[in-house]
Amino acid sequence: MKKLVLMFAVVMTAMTFASCGNKAAQQAQAAADSTRIADSISAVQAAAAEAAAATDTVAATDSTAANAAAE
Repeated sequence: MKKLVLMFAVVMTAMTFASCGNKAAQQAQAAADSTRIADSISAVQAAAAEAAAATDTVAATDSTAANAAAE
């Protein structure tokens, strides 16, 4: 019975140490993931702004050509 209790205590201790893990590596990975996601969002917003600017330029060019043709 003493051996069984001792083995149970050893297993519980091993599980406790294994579950703690390396928190510093996990925090560094989380920070890198956050930076990568923020960079991706910035790239998408920049592409959307470029597309909107191009659309505005085309619309202005078309309206100028329509005005010139009407005159």
